[in-house]
This record gives sequence, structure tokens and C-alpha cells, in this order.
Amino acid sequence: AAALPVLLAPAAVYFAWELFLPLLPTELPHTNPLAPLLFLSHPVLHPNFSSSTPATYTRGPRDALFVAYHVVTFSLLRQVITTAAGERIGRRVGLARAGKRARFGEQAYAFLYFLVFGAWGVRIMSQLPTWWYRTDYFWIDYPHTAMNAELKAYYLLQTAYWVQQLLVLVLGLEKPRKDYAELVAHHVVTLWLVGMSYMMHLTRVGSAVYTSMDVPDSLLALSKLLNYAQYNRTNNLVFATFIASWTYFRHYLNLALLWSIWFDYDGLIPPAPAAQISPSLRWGAFGALCMLQALNLFWYYLIIRVVVRYVGFLS
Repeated sequence: AAALPVLLAPAAVYFAWELFLPLLPTELPHTNPLAPLLFLSHPVLHPNFSSSTPATYTRGPRDALFVAYHVVTFSLLRQVITTAAGERIGRRVGLARAGKRARFGEQAYAFLYFLVFGAWGVRIMSQLPTWWYRTDYFWIDYPHTAMNAELKAYYLLQTAYWVQQLLVLVLGLEKPRKDYAELVAHHVVTLWLVGMSYMMHLTRVGSAVYTSMDVPDSLLALSKLLNYAQYNRTNNLVFATFIASWTYFRHYLNLALLWSIWFDYDGLIPPAPAAQISPSLRWGAFGALCMLQALNLFWYYLIIRVVVRYVGFLS
């Protein structure tokens, strides 16, 4: 509830500013100082721009304002969805304990987020030369300094989500899980990968990584929801699909990305000034993805252990 006034106040000031903007003296700047909070910043100015020219953007310092504002947006969404799903739907499916209803609400929020952003990531990749994980186009014509509006919004909103999730863990807003340390490490590595890829113009790589994480995560959250609701037959099918998707997206595709970073980088990346291509670019990207893959393998071990126990129980 506290997030709502924080969101509404800048929006109200922005629209009030726009209302009185025509009344300002011409010698005063006519840019709205609240715009970076609500809208994308740093557009690329094309010399032959027209209304039919798609808007493109680059990165810049005002992007941090957009991310900060939408950290609050996700805080509000999380509160609304977890409360609505946990209390209302949770009671309908027979969850009597408040703790279980809270967990149910958290998984409902996770499911909706990963479903929307997983589908959005697939859509964005379909508009890029990297579709479907054509890894050579991560490096061809690098650096990719310009982004279309959809890619930039997707990237910054993903960043805001993971910042908010890290705050939830660190501040103890959720009951700590058994793999709390691994979750914190995952969020830190994810934000490191996000920040580095954004600053190094590797948004094509980053969006591919996001998609490979979000698609199986949506199925995991759905499986947990079905488990809480005790829809066991449906959950068996969803969980099997989840394992297959996790194996494909989080291991096969992530290993393909690691292979591309290590082996395609030198052959495909064009010569460029040192200011644009840092010597640490390959090592930074490779190291972050290796750490992410190590965490994925740890969770994969836990998943397989659950499957083995379930098969043993049936037999």
C-alpha cells in the first residue's frame, strides 16, 4: 500500500508539469524533469527521422531513474497479486494455514511474471537476427549500441524486477527457503550479468539469457501452485514438462551461449576502438554465465533428486 503514493506522486507532478508547460517563458527549458521516471530516455536522433521511423535508444545515466521507479511498481504488483492470490484463491483451494497461503501468493506472482516476460522475451527475440538462438549474431556487427523501444523497456523492467526481488530476500520480506544462500547468489549474479551486458552493449546476449531462464521458471511456479492446490495429476504433467524445459533452456541453450562466447567471439567480432570493446568483455560474460550455470546445476541436482524419490515412492 505504501508503494502506491510513491508511484502516483511523480505521475501527478509529471502531468501537472505538462499541463502548465505551454505557459512557461520560452527562455526556460521545456523538458519535463519527471519524464525519465515514467518513460524511456536517451533516444537516438536520426538525421532523416520521420513518423514512420521506428524509435531507437541507447543506454545512459537516466535509465537508472526508470529502473528505480519501476522497482516500486513491482513492489506494488507483488503486494497486490500475493494478497489477492494468497488470501482469496488460496482459501478457495483449501489452504487453511496462513503460511501456505502466503507461499501460494508468492508463486502466483512468480508465475504471472515469468509467463508474461517469458512470452515477451520470445517475441523480442523473434524480431532480432538472433532468433532462435542463432549465436553468431550475438557478435556480428558488434557493438549493438542501438535498441528498439521494446527491447530497452524489456531490459530495464527485468532489471527493476530483479533488484526488487533481491531487496525482498535481503530485507526478509519472504520466509527464507532452504536454498536462501543460493537464491541470493543467483540474484546477485543475475544483476551482475544484466548490468555488464547492458553497459557492454550485449543486450542480444542478455535477452537470450533472460528468455532461457523465464520460460522454465513459469512452469516451475505453475507446478508449485498445482502442488499447493493438490491437483496431482495435472501437476505430474506440468512437472514433467518443466524438467524437459529446464534441461533444454537452462542447460542446453546456456551451454550453447557459453560456447559462443568462448569460441565465436574472436572470429566474428569486428575490430573496434578499445573504448567500445573492453579486453575483459569475454571474461566478464563467460564468468557470469558460468556462475549462473553452476547454480542451475545445483538446482538441477535437487530436481532430479525429487524425481528419484517420487519414482521410488511409486515403486
